[in-house]
Amino acid sequence: MSISDRLPDYPVNSDFVRKLKSALEGRDEARLRDLICADVRHVDAVIELANDDWMKDPSAPLPPGVLVGLWTLEYKRELTTPLCIAAAQGHTACVRHLLGRGADPDASPGGRGALHEACLGGHTACARLLLQHRADPDLLSAEGLAPLHLCRTAASLGCAQALLEHGASVQLEGGAGRDTPLHVAAQRCLDEHARLYLHHGARVDARNGRGETALSTACGAARRPDEHARCLRLCALLLRRGAAADARDEDERSPLHKACGHARPSLARLLLRHGADAHALDYGGASPLARVLQTAACAPEAEPQLTVQELLNHGSPTVWPDAFPKVLKSCAAVPAVIEVLFNSYPQLRVSESWKEVIPEEVFQMHRAFYRSLFALAHTPRCLQHLCRCAIRKSFGRKCFSLVPLLPLPETLQNYLLLEPEGVLR
Repeated sequence: MSISDRLPDYPVNSDFVRKLKSALEGRDEARLRDLICADVRHVDAVIELANDDWMKDPSAPLPPGVLVGLWTLEYKRELTTPLCIAAAQGHTACVRHLLGRGADPDASPGGRGALHEACLGGHTACARLLLQHRADPDLLSAEGLAPLHLCRTAASLGCAQALLEHGASVQLEGGAGRDTPLHVAAQRCLDEHARLYLHHGARVDARNGRGETALSTACGAARRPDEHARCLRLCALLLRRGAAADARDEDERSPLHKACGHARPSLARLLLRHGADAHALDYGGASPLARVLQTAACAPEAEPQLTVQELLNHGSPTVWPDAFPKVLKSCAAVPAVIEVLFNSYPQLRVSESWKEVIPEEVFQMHRAFYRSLFALAHTPRCLQHLCRCAIRKSFGRKCFSLVPLLPLPETLQNYLLLEPEGVLR
């Protein structure tokens, strides 16, 4: 009988577990130390922290996970050991005491071992102690994750270093997504973890179960503004180490598609300058430009017009003229996007019917811009704009690099690079 099948030494309704939970919730380190180091009957005791088996009580309300028609019989049962608790809490002295009494460093009745817990909490000293007592650095959890897969925070860098020093595999795929540790680092913008894994031989273009490389994963993960700089550093590192800028996932989406889907101009610029294809189409027929236009109204604070500029200045084809009213409808609340896109055409026939797709409150909020747009309904574009388009056509996908070399004032260079002015002329 496996350790997870036997009856727990301390069931969830026991007096010991009630005291243990009280100590955990109250962050009472002294009481917790006494309980797990002195009060348990043996060092590898199985402790049941939770058990919501509704089948044992027919009158109990069904949990949300029990869907009508599916009738899943799964329930949450949380088993652990004193060593796992000590490692999860970062109590190094307790871990040392329990290991000294012969605790099994790889016991995992709840699906995760003590080493998993130490890495998840970023407790380097605990991880090193466990490894010194021959904990398996590649032990898989019930979810198929090795300890390296649980090094998910900046604080866990020391744990990752210790694991690699003790022979952990940097290539190991884990979990349902078959992510490598490098994918995990990319998902969370852990640039120092990524540097460490690459130094230990991680394959920069290894694919996970969705066909994504680490670069693709990093570009596709939604980021808080304070994480953007780290994400940019990580992607620059991957590209320097040879990551393919155009690697496609199972949906034929490139890293550029994903960066544009989150309207990240700095990341789009980095990818484009490493050869990413601005013309690429995914399985749905969407280009990177289409992706940022789909996002624009949802993320105006990301200044999506900057991403549109980057794409157009690197040779991205613009929107088919007949589809422009659809773009106007979806992006009306971000007129800078409309301006940049409109100025990429030498001449685009403006229709009075376009007013119908712009909500009245949006029109009034951006009245100056939309009045300038509809003023062009019966007027050709000015000669200066036509010259701009001729120069841009000549430079093609090298606009971003050639325009700054022209002996022109900065204001004119910005004009050639489609810098929005707030009105159309």
